[in-house]
Amino acid sequence: MKIVLIGVQGSGKSTQGNKLAAKLNVPYLSTGHIFRELSREHTPLGRYIKETINAGYLIPDDKTLKIVSKYLKRPEYQGGYVLDGFPRTRGQAESFSNGIDAVFYIKVRDEEALARLSVRNDDRKDEAPPALSKRIELFHKFIEPVSEYYRKMRILHEIEGERDISEIHKEICDILKI
Repeated sequence: MKIVLIGVQGSGKSTQGNKLAAKLNVPYLSTGHIFRELSREHTPLGRYIKETINAGYLIPDDKTLKIVSKYLKRPEYQGGYVLDGFPRTRGQAESFSNGIDAVFYIKVRDEEALARLSVRNDDRKDEAPPALSKRIELFHKFIEPVSEYYRKMRILHEIEGERDISEIHKEICDILKI
């Protein structure tokens, strides 16, 4: 099964993604993790990604598609996966041809996302207040066309994310009938 989770930073995608991956016995892949990993590399791509993320901007569609597609060609992803944070633009969604079974949009208010992120303690520069504000602004700008694209495909499920973790997980599992 190939599942995509979308939602603003701090919405609980990684929490639900890890729980769902364990339940389905498939790998969990976060584009945020991929980009942070690449940004630590001392390469032109690594420096570019680091500067772009730290400024709160999105990596351009062509680079993102190439990076994610390369990861998903690995053997461990051939039996399915839970993908967190991709696609983030309509162009990415339209260009991504990987047979997605379901997309879950975990919705939380911006204030709730910021409150959740303020208690994290991992010193990520992409979660500094100016970068967070920019990322949330960009998220809202780009997510509606993405959600509309998947809504028309009839694979989008909107999930209220301001509830207990186990309630959210149960709702997702019920939708997937697992």
